[in-house]
Amino acid sequence: MSSNASEDEPERPGGERRNPFDKPSDDAVSQEHSSEGAGEKAQAAGRGSGRGKAKKPRSFWKELPILIGIALVLAFLIQQFLARVYMIPSGSMEETLHGCPGCTPDRILVDKLVYNFTDPDPGEVVVFRGPDAWVGPELAQDESNAVAEFFQMVGSAFGLAPPDERDFVKRIIATGGQTVECCDDENRVLVDGEPLDEPYLLLEGDRPQSPFPKVTIPEGYVWMMGDNRNNSADSRSHNEEGTASGAVPEDAIVGKARLIVLPPSRWGVISSPNPQEEQANAMSAPTWQQGIPLGVGVIAAWPVLKVGRGVASAVGGAVRRDR
Repeated sequence: MSSNASEDEPERPGGERRNPFDKPSDDAVSQEHSSEGAGEKAQAAGRGSGRGKAKKPRSFWKELPILIGIALVLAFLIQQFLARVYMIPSGSMEETLHGCPGCTPDRILVDKLVYNFTDPDPGEVVVFRGPDAWVGPELAQDESNAVAEFFQMVGSAFGLAPPDERDFVKRIIATGGQTVECCDDENRVLVDGEPLDEPYLLLEGDRPQSPFPKVTIPEGYVWMMGDNRNNSADSRSHNEEGTASGAVPEDAIVGKARLIVLPPSRWGVISSPNPQEEQANAMSAPTWQQGIPLGVGVIAAWPVLKVGRGVASAVGGAVRRDR
């Protein structure tokens, strides 16, 4: 059944029907394009109104205090948990470490991670908090001048001031369970009856070492002595006869002295040969354990490096904007 062509044809505006095979007129095309363009402009305007105004970058002088604060916080965290710089206040560790009143003392870098993975060994130079027998009960409990203590702590944390009076640097001579005494016919300290080989030892004028009776070191403690043997107030000076009160608990050790970092003329690694040569191999930690602190240090260095690069980039950008 044939359809009616006039009924199938769509109506034109104004009641007229349009042939579907006819091309649209130029006016109709332009109207469609104009309506589409208006819609796109309206959408763009809506998106733009939601963004708000762009923030004006801060000047370099406004960002500088923030950058200084970040640097100080990073330095504080590193020195609290990874490594710290200490100033050597006296000559008790000559000639390994230099220190004297009125001169330029050594600044040393102390590794604070190593003893989380290994035990202290004989021959190692360490920084430690002096127990009561070393500092006396008055100094151990003295909290009278909190302000002065705070500034002293900040200064010593960055190696700008002498360490706290309760901080000491000495060399480990014997560890828990060993006996130590001085001296044999050749003026050598004995550990478990065996003489020590101490290449770091300084005896001014070849004076004999001050003798002391045999002491048995309790487990968890170490016996400390200075390299400048006759000018060092160490475990011998704080030990009561018949006791081991001069021994230092291992948990009082802050860390191992690794490097001399200042002054530049004194740069170098701090030697720590084991004076108990025959026992060195048995007492030292396995090689893989000795490498743990170095590996942790390398891993920890990455976030610090990235933060440092971010700070440097921010400083550079702030300077460029401020010009």
